[in-house]
Amino acid sequence: MNIFAPALEKKIAASGNIAVVVIDDAAKALPLAEALLAGGVDVMELTLRTPVALDAIRAIAGRVKGMLVGAGTVLTPTQLKQVSDAGAAFAVAPGFNPRVVAAAKEMGFSFAPGVMTPSEIEGALEAGCRLLKYFPAGVVGGLKGIKNIAAPYAHLGIRFIPLGGLTPETSAEYFGSPLIAACGGSWIAPAKLIAAGDWSAIRENAAKATAIAKAARALPQKTS
Repeated sequence: MNIFAPALEKKIAASGNIAVVVIDDAAKALPLAEALLAGGVDVMELTLRTPVALDAIRAIAGRVKGMLVGAGTVLTPTQLKQVSDAGAAFAVAPGFNPRVVAAAKEMGFSFAPGVMTPSEIEGALEAGCRLLKYFPAGVVGGLKGIKNIAAPYAHLGIRFIPLGGLTPETSAEYFGSPLIAACGGSWIAPAKLIAAGDWSAIRENAAKATAIAKAARALPQKTS
């Protein structure tokens, strides 16, 4: 069982990159999504860290053809319902909250909880989660940490989305592992570029991220 819809997981994995964004002005949501898409990044996680986050999701969902928009920092069942109603296709969280996972299962809504310990992985597996967010990846061992923590469970088909501290330089290493479904990157569309409306720079970052994923995945994957 996997509470994350296989078709959505496949699209996310095919993209390779998830642009993790924080928006303070809902009016910037559409041009942001269009800039990301122009650079080849067609999956974004819009975090619920600002009052306009739900409005931004509504602005993008169903209006930017080809963009898969999800919600991040979803911490409660109420927020899960809100992002679903706003049009988000999926949601993720920084940690593992059994109540939120149970609500996602009841709703039939794709959700990936955050993990960083074996106990959290086992709790997520018990709840039917096979796609997991590994957070904060940059400070809890990176890819080496993922490989070590996943070793006892790899035969169960789990895959990870590392987020937190990833850079263009470190992303390529993650893409070389079959454990990685996609990489989450806040560097693709940082808050300062969004605030400045620098869509050209964001498009260039997205193109860079797309090229990194494509090049890394063209190489033989490393299983050890």
